[in-house]
Amino acid sequence: MRALTVLGIETSCDETAAAVVRGCAPGPGEILSNIVFSQLDAHRPYGGVVPEIAARAHVERLDDIVAQALSAAGVRLSDLDAVAATSGPGLIGGVMVGLTTAKALALAAGKPLVAVNHLEAHALTARLTEGVEFPFLLLLISGGHCQLLGVEGIGKFRLYGTTIDDAVGEAFDKVAKLLGLPYPGGPRIEALAARGNAKAYPLPRPLRGREGADFSFSGLKTAVRQVADGANQADLAASFQQAVVDILTDRTATAMERFKVEFPDAQSPALVLAGGVAANGAIRGALSQLGSANGFSIKIPPPKLCTDNAAMVAWAGVEHGQLGLFDGIGVSPKARWPLAGTPARGE
Repeated sequence: MRALTVLGIETSCDETAAAVVRGCAPGPGEILSNIVFSQLDAHRPYGGVVPEIAARAHVERLDDIVAQALSAAGVRLSDLDAVAATSGPGLIGGVMVGLTTAKALALAAGKPLVAVNHLEAHALTARLTEGVEFPFLLLLISGGHCQLLGVEGIGKFRLYGTTIDDAVGEAFDKVAKLLGLPYPGGPRIEALAARGNAKAYPLPRPLRGREGADFSFSGLKTAVRQVADGANQADLAASFQQAVVDILTDRTATAMERFKVEFPDAQSPALVLAGGVAANGAIRGALSQLGSANGFSIKIPPPKLCTDNAAMVAWAGVEHGQLGLFDGIGVSPKARWPLAGTPARGE
């Protein structure tokens, strides 16, 4: 297959992003440009993302971000093989802005359109960076998602476990708020935890040791709330982070066993970490040790490619484009779009 050059657009939450990527599956690919405008300053006073503010900012900034991405990559619209955009899941107002812009660009340039599942874009990032082969085990951890999946191929996912309440990134943000730390909470908790004693507070590890690979973080968050008043902040942050690490490693170990049974021919299978929480150093280190102990190679994209970005969307466009999986101009944005349980296009 020949290499494709794809423009990607990402507007599912509070990053306005565009990128140009060139490559051929299974990768690695070449990131020609990757422009991200963060809206953190706009949302920080509210302690979280405000959908209306996010959508308005996407409208105001996206055209310029796309122009910057094309210029930095040294390409014109006519040089592209396709235009890709996140079409869900996410904040529907923001998703609509990005997908509508991609449709307009694709129509104007006469290029095919790829409507990308944001979660699949995260999942495929390790192929962009390291050319990871299918199948692999995926731990997707972000502000809105916490899932373990067996990844067989494009559009082919087996769900091993998911959160039954809060996503892990949401738990980080809520605990940070309890401790009076500014948004976003994840990096603040990690920095504070580095100075604390992780054994200071005996916090629960919900579902640890249970059958299956589901997650639960609500009870852990409640336990933090009960001891937050008067607590040593660094010690509590360290204790909370260690509890999260213990939960993630326990659930991932269970998923590893299932993966080995379902994919017995996979030689040195990969554990891929994706999503914004995968930027946490303690989590990266613990899961790297777990993988080594269980015969899995560990593939973790650089931190800037774990958080939301358009390079991953463009790469998903490359992967879909090489299989001829394009979308009609009437494709709709989706607030919800699960990876597992939805047939791949063409099936």
